[in-house]
This record gives sequence, C-alpha cells and structure tokens, in this order.
Amino acid sequence: MNKSNIFLVGPMGAGKTTVGKRLAETRGLEFIDSDAEIEARTGVDIPLIFEKEGEAGFRKRERLVIADLTQQGGIVLATGGGAVLDVENRQWLSARGFVVYLHASVDQQLHRTSRNDNRPLLQNVPDRRAVLEQLFETRDPLYREIADLIVRTDGRNARLLAREIEDHIDRPATAL
Repeated sequence: MNKSNIFLVGPMGAGKTTVGKRLAETRGLEFIDSDAEIEARTGVDIPLIFEKEGEAGFRKRERLVIADLTQQGGIVLATGGGAVLDVENRQWLSARGFVVYLHASVDQQLHRTSRNDNRPLLQNVPDRRAVLEQLFETRDPLYREIADLIVRTDGRNARLLAREIEDHIDRPATAL
C-alpha cells in the first residue's frame, strides 16, 4: 500500500483537477488526470471515444489506465467521475493510496459544467440536472465506500480545499 499517493474521486465539477494540481504542487508530487492520460494514450478526446466505442469501451480504457497509474508512487491522481463504477478501480484506488472524495452538490456540478461541452454524459441531454442527480444517486455510495476523507467543495476555493486535505493527511495518527 502506497499512502504517499493521493487519489481524488468525485463527480464532474467537484474540482478534482484544480485541487489535485494544487495538492501536487504543495506536496512535491506528480499530478496526473486519468482522463487526460486516456486522451494522451489514445490520441483522441474522450467524447470521440464515447462516440466510437460507447461508455463500455471508454470504461475498459479507463480501467487499464487506473490499474497502471495506481501502481506508481508519489502521485496525485484525479479520476474521472465514473471511475468508481468499476469494482477493480475501487479496489486499486483504496489499496494503493489515500482516497479523497470531493463532494459537490448537484447545483455546484450544474454550475461548473454549464460552460463545458466536453462531458459526454451531458451532451445533447434535455435535462442536465436530472442526469447529474441520477449519476450522484448511483455514484455517491461508491465514492463513500472507498474514501479515507470526504471534503465538501461547494463554495470553497481550491487553495483552501487543498490545505484542508493536507492538514488531514499530515495529522499524526492517534493511538487507541
């Protein structure tokens, strides 16, 4: 188990990439975004993968990338919002690092994703709120299942969130 790794999970719009970059910088770790890594390895963007291979094809690629990345040491990894759907991903994340669930309300997700058309699950849907609510209902228990720490992100900036996570990680363990 490599608890020097920090893995960020949570829904789209929770701030995983922004907080992850700040955490990596302050802790002297490498930052990796699993979605960006998938795009780098395939040479195409995620919407195109969804278009050509469907969500199942994307999830297969995501599983391979997470299996590989979680074996590295000294990283902050921002995962895609649906990475927790795969049981193996949850096992690898939980066993190979410190998992932080960045909890974001549906309102915050809606606000933060409103200007971004690069989210395949929100493309061409008449009711983005309904989609985000359904995704939250399905995924929230899975995020909680593997989280070592849950941090609420609504209305909070990345610097403060990163500091809160660091304070928790650096806190000495208490003996029972």
